[in-house]
Amino acid sequence: MPAGQSIGVALIGTGFMGKCHAMAWRNVATVFGGAHPRLEILCDTPEDRAQAMAAQFGFTRASADWQVALADPAVDVVSITTPNGLHRPMAEAALRAGKHVWLEKPMALTLDDAQAMADLAAAHPGQVTMLGYNYLRSPAFQAARAMIADGAIGRPLVFRGVYDEDYSADPDLPWSWRMTHEGGGLGALGDLGCHLVSQMVALMGPVAEVTAITQIAVPTRPSPEGPRAVENEDSALALIRFASGAQGSFATSRVARGRKCRLQWEVHGSGGTLVFDQESMNELWVHRADEPGFTRHLTGPGQPDFAAFCPAPGHNFGFNEQKVVECRDLVAAIGGAPNPGPDFAAGLQIERIIHAMAVSQGRPVRVQEDIHEDA
Repeated sequence: MPAGQSIGVALIGTGFMGKCHAMAWRNVATVFGGAHPRLEILCDTPEDRAQAMAAQFGFTRASADWQVALADPAVDVVSITTPNGLHRPMAEAALRAGKHVWLEKPMALTLDDAQAMADLAAAHPGQVTMLGYNYLRSPAFQAARAMIADGAIGRPLVFRGVYDEDYSADPDLPWSWRMTHEGGGLGALGDLGCHLVSQMVALMGPVAEVTAITQIAVPTRPSPEGPRAVENEDSALALIRFASGAQGSFATSRVARGRKCRLQWEVHGSGGTLVFDQESMNELWVHRADEPGFTRHLTGPGQPDFAAFCPAPGHNFGFNEQKVVECRDLVAAIGGAPNPGPDFAAGLQIERIIHAMAVSQGRPVRVQEDIHEDA
């Protein structure tokens, strides 16, 4: 796309992440400069909801048929924020229609689906793909990644990570598609754990082997038809061996009472330690071997991308701002800049790790070998 030319956008889905994408598209040029995207068409069902949300989000047109967006020559890129089971068909159709694709995680329901999507994206090298791993864009995380790359804590030896929430902790919570393999795919691993994996790999490098166990804490949920079975995991625990020789531990749960967004990790290095918690996302705690304890680093304009939003330190970055940075990276990649991803190829590696955890059931699984999902 020529420099300075605006990008035509279609948005499919208007839930939590649909609104987040819409805000990012509306704010990306305001924050980072460049041509403002053209918000061409919004798709959702029923039709009256699509019309109402298009007016609220600022899109020119609305439709209850998502394929209308793919056939529209004014659309260059499609944001897909629909339920998990629609990710593969919509993303593949968008690629075949010549569109760039911004897809929310998880990438797909199954590892076979993710492989097929990555293969199709590789066959369309002129089209940019990006997955919605927005936690990679926080200034604190970017600073931590740079510190590790610069050797600030020496050689990374151990990763310890947790991502817990409590949105499914109530046993009276009604059954939904999220709790099925057909509609949701994996459970806590696909909804939460994949975010932790994206950060873990960015900090520590490729994963060689996992040994994991999973648990369904609430086996049935109420529904209008009576109790229905929960098919995917409520929690997972894993031991990690990285290709570098480093080791790690991993935990994720959607039934952790009191936890709202506990995306927390530590990296222990030969010369220091880094500590981060998403619930305090503007703080990075750093210890170096020649210091007596930890130092609190508060994010500010000295960290990547913070100053574009606010010139004053201590004024705090937020969840939605991460998405604006992700959108900036997508727009730049469409314009020909290197794609920091994760694109579909990198997303496949994340899927391989979480699916290896899902099938492990206490046995070691090498991530780059065949993973039999019916094991």
